[in-house]
Amino acid sequence: MQIVIIGSGNVAFHLAKAFMASQIPIAHIFGRNEKELSGISSALDIPFSTDILPEADVYLICVSDNAVEEVSGLIKRKDCLVAHTSGSLPKEILKGEYRKASFYPLQTFSKSKELKYSGIPFFIEAGHEEDQKRLIELASRISPNVMESSFEKRKYIHLTAVFACNFVNHLFARAKEISDAQNIPFEFFLPLIDETVGKIHTLEPKAAQTGPAVRNDRRILELHEQLLQDENLEIYKTLNHSIQKMYEL
Repeated sequence: MQIVIIGSGNVAFHLAKAFMASQIPIAHIFGRNEKELSGISSALDIPFSTDILPEADVYLICVSDNAVEEVSGLIKRKDCLVAHTSGSLPKEILKGEYRKASFYPLQTFSKSKELKYSGIPFFIEAGHEEDQKRLIELASRISPNVMESSFEKRKYIHLTAVFACNFVNHLFARAKEISDAQNIPFEFFLPLIDETVGKIHTLEPKAAQTGPAVRNDRRILELHEQLLQDENLEIYKTLNHSIQKMYEL
């Protein structure tokens, strides 16, 4: 089975690396960014090109959501399976007469960060039963955490991921702004962050909540509000209101 990955970013790199580590050969990587493609090719020993899209049995489109439709139109072969890796797009966004699917890895990807691929959940949707089985088999060779998922379900999976990952990371960035402004090493907060994240492996997030909002400590809440301004103040008030509403304080 010939597999071609389309894309040169974080998802393309890590998915190619995960496949290769699982003894699933990638025949080719195709994209527009020659520098990035060259780096992936050198790291994983996979041929690449920027001009000619080779024939394949399976194409995995690993590009940004706003480019998936356009890129999918480059695939002219009819007798093939094409899957995008987006959590927020239906498989019908793919433009072509080929068979369509979604192959969504639930993870945040950065090329500079090593990942344990066996822990990544994969959510699979295909229009044909045989294609569904094929993609589930491929994903299962990387990770034991594989399940079927309709687009309706996948939308909520992606929404949950935005809350659990993107928003949380943004708060880390905001926290670092505050600590940097006061010349406090952000590294001092890493044990606290690690403990916070570690707790929800054994506790429900709601049960793990601590802090002045859940205690309804108005003195501390007001003190903090005096120290903040602009966007950080609005974020602080909004999150505290959400916490208090959840605990009916």
